[in-house]
Amino acid sequence: MNLSVRKSGQMGAKMTNTDFDFKRIAEGYKNRPFLHRQVIEKFQSDTGKTSFALGLDIGCGAGLSTKALKNICEKAIGTDISPEMIRVAKEVCSQDTNIEYFVGSAEDLTIGEGKADIATAAGAIQWIDRERFLLNMKRIIKEKGYLLIYDFAISDVMMGNPAYTAWWHDRYVKEFPKPYRNENVWKEEDVIPYGFIMTEQVELNMEYDFDMETFIDFMMIQSNVNAKIDKEGRKEEEVYDWFRETLFPIFQEREQRLVFKGYSWYLLRKAMT
Repeated sequence: MNLSVRKSGQMGAKMTNTDFDFKRIAEGYKNRPFLHRQVIEKFQSDTGKTSFALGLDIGCGAGLSTKALKNICEKAIGTDISPEMIRVAKEVCSQDTNIEYFVGSAEDLTIGEGKADIATAAGAIQWIDRERFLLNMKRIIKEKGYLLIYDFAISDVMMGNPAYTAWWHDRYVKEFPKPYRNENVWKEEDVIPYGFIMTEQVELNMEYDFDMETFIDFMMIQSNVNAKIDKEGRKEEEVYDWFRETLFPIFQEREQRLVFKGYSWYLLRKAMT
């Protein structure tokens, strides 16, 4: 994984509980690439903080991000606004009795004041009210605890295969335009009023191998594809066939290595003076 410094920016867009509450999407999320673990390991390496007592995972989705957080915590709690996601998350981590899940919004959930040693939010902040979220995290996270905010997404890069990049720009984004989401980057001054210090912001570049069928399954749950299927009524089978037809010349029945890009921000809860 290659990481480099990312410059700072701002955020906040409210998500409704229907946006990710479809059973098809929730089931698909549990088979997403488990790249969350690499982000957590990089955080450990950068901060020197290797273990925590209680971790809170905001917007846990199908539970992969909570599973990664649990690797460095004695106990982890995963929360999501979607009951369907929580149902799937409980299936994903059913064997670990030290992971607990419940439905709740990032802005309003409570586990008690000063309880969490670390909180993570993977792919969640685009959908939340930043001010209410940070005020809530200030209450929940212990002094000198961490808030780790990160996200990553499939990019237009396939290792050694420029035909994929051409497909991405000439076919994919035209067929499935990206819906609006607030992607402003938080700045130091955005978090200081809420009791946090931005200690580091890094850019993520991670690689993952897909065969064509697995890649199509992954693409079928992307937000821009979901918009066509679940909101505009395009048939799922039609979309799947479109991917198969246009990607076959690129994959040619071989595994291909795709690049995921993203970011990771380390926020430290300030000690009271």
